[in-house]
Amino acid sequence: MESSSKNKAHSPNEGRTLVVMAKAPRQGMVKTRLALSFPVEAVTELYHCLLNDTLALARSLSDVEVAIMCPDTDVNELEQLAGSDASVVAQKGEGLAAGLTSVFAHFAAYGRQRVVAFNSDSPHLPASVLGSAFEALTAHDVVVGPTHDGGYYLVGAKAAHPTLFDGDGLGTKSALEALLARARGLQLSVGFTDPFYDIDVEDDLTRLAAELRLDPARASRTAVWLKQWGQAVPQLRTGTGDL
Repeated sequence: MESSSKNKAHSPNEGRTLVVMAKAPRQGMVKTRLALSFPVEAVTELYHCLLNDTLALARSLSDVEVAIMCPDTDVNELEQLAGSDASVVAQKGEGLAAGLTSVFAHFAAYGRQRVVAFNSDSPHLPASVLGSAFEALTAHDVVVGPTHDGGYYLVGAKAAHPTLFDGDGLGTKSALEALLARARGLQLSVGFTDPFYDIDVEDDLTRLAAELRLDPARASRTAVWLKQWGQAVPQLRTGTGDL
């Protein structure tokens, strides 16, 4: 990281770190709600595709340090998956709230000015939205990307706030409301990126399949997986599902 920081010393975007919140793609441990609709092996393959495409999206941003935050037991597998393109850091504690707290405790300690934590299953998000998250942190203490179901797909900050994530995490239905209440309690100003959706249930996957049929380059590995499964699953083939 030291050499990377030196190379960016004169960049106007110095101090931008994008951290992907990830798990190792193991059967029964990822995308468990989708396992109600698909075989667990298929869901694991899908998550692997989503994660790879998310990392590709993260690396497409210029002057951004890319990292992965994960449970301690997943570090080795994710290091192999990410290669040299992203550092992998073990979170302290269990659960997503602990992981988010670890993101800002770890990277703020290195003097990063703007840190954004992003989920691992929204590779179809426009890169411009991630850029706008960093931009929002020039004027706010915290930035949040809301999901349509009451959660959030990203959160960023310029400093560590240890109590900001107590009791919730990305993607849960009351997470956004709870996060904003705690931010108000800490007197933190909050900016927002555009509302979006992540991939939690079959309807989300149906929507994604329709979008990637039109523009598969947005998430190329995921598009291939969806094309294969679209031959067997009518909803993915016809795009008739609703959010």
